[in-house]
Parts: sequence; structure tokens; C-alpha cells
Amino acid sequence: MVELADTPDLGSGARACRFKSCYPHIVIGERELSYYYMRIETLNLGSRVFYRQKGKTMKRQYWKPSNMLYPVPAVLVTSADENGRANVMTAAWAGTICSDPVMLSVSIRKERYSHELIKKSGEFTVCLTTEKLAKVTDYVGVKSGRDIDKFDLKGDLKITKSESKFVKAPGIAESPVCLECKVKDIIELGSHDMFIGEVVSTDVDESLLDENGKLDLSKAGLIAYSHGEYFTLGEKIGKFGFSVRKK
Repeated sequence: MVELADTPDLGSGARACRFKSCYPHIVIGERELSYYYMRIETLNLGSRVFYRQKGKTMKRQYWKPSNMLYPVPAVLVTSADENGRANVMTAAWAGTICSDPVMLSVSIRKERYSHELIKKSGEFTVCLTTEKLAKVTDYVGVKSGRDIDKFDLKGDLKITKSESKFVKAPGIAESPVCLECKVKDIIELGSHDMFIGEVVSTDVDESLLDENGKLDLSKAGLIAYSHGEYFTLGEKIGKFGFSVRKK
């Protein structure tokens, strides 16, 4: 058990904590914990507050800079050339960047075939992926559209083009949601260029709508990418604002 006086700079907010947290450089008697993940439990004994430690000591290592911001979405990005021949690639470095106007970003290496197509056409779509699409999601990420037609694959790799409303790049019929995008900017970063796309249409699978027309993405079986591996999403543990909602 740790007395409050022995734990510097925990602050008044920590006195009422009952959640998992991380406190740096806590010195407890003669033992030093560089970082200690704990579930802290307050025990009020008169004017003295104690914290009961639960957990294991975590030693921190400091590595060179890396892109270890995980998990991230594994999305399928489609594009098309001037003749309408479509291509699709997998991207994990994609994300929401603005809500008004609705915008997202996708970072693509300059040597990728999709980079060439999107830069020329100024259009692309971003399609969410599911457990059923996991194999083809991986496959189209390691094969080049310069060599094969990725919309002419067979068996469990087969994906189907769906018509987009505002761009020439197709959607993917097997995807629960496809976002049609027009390129607003291209930012050269180094190994990758970041394509800033304004979302001009959100194309949704009607089977995921409830009787009130509300989208239920939990039915889609979405997947994520983390440190070279694909994962299905886990159990819901809350929703936006649940931490401050009155019971």
C-alpha cells in the first residue's frame, strides 16, 4: 500500500480515481517504478489517503522512430484510368481529418500504381473491409494492378465493382460502406504522398440499416490492422460520451 505523501505530483484529480492509469517515475520508499500500470483504489483513513497497488511493473524501452500507431483501418482504395479500367489497393495509413467539409486522407507510396491513377484522375473511393474480405484485402495489397486485373480474381478472392454516383472509380459491392472522394490536395511527405480527399458520397449497404434507417456497423464484421496482422473488432465497451453520462 502506498501513502499519498510518497507519490509526488499525482494531483487532486488522482485522489478520486478508480480507473486504470499510468503514473511516471513513482518512488515508493527505496523502490523506484519508472512506469507502473495500476488500478488504483483510494482508502480514506481520517485525513490520510492511501493507494492500493494492483498490477505489474512495466519497464519502458526507447526505440527509434516508428509508425506504431495501431490499430488502424485496413481499407480498400479504388481508382480508374482514363479508359475506365479499375484498380484496387489496400491501405492502412488512412483516416478521418475533417468533418466539415467531410474529408479523409490516404497515404500512398509514389511507386504504387494507384498513386499514378489517383493523381491523374483526381478521384478515388475508400471501402471498409470485413472478415469475409480479409483474404482479398491482403492479396490486393501485395499484388500490383500493373500486372493483374484485381476485379477479375476468382474464388474467395473475387470482388465485384459497384457503381459510384459522383466519381469514375467504382465501389466494391462486398464492402459495407464505400466513400467516394475527390482529391483536394496532395502533400509530398517523403516515402509517401498524402492524398487529401473530400468525401462526396457515402455508399451504404442497405442490409445494415435497421427499421428506422439507422446504420448498424456492428453487423458488418469489420476488421482492423495492427503491427502486420489483421484482427476482427472486439466487444463493445462503451460509446461516445458514456464516461460523463448521468446514470
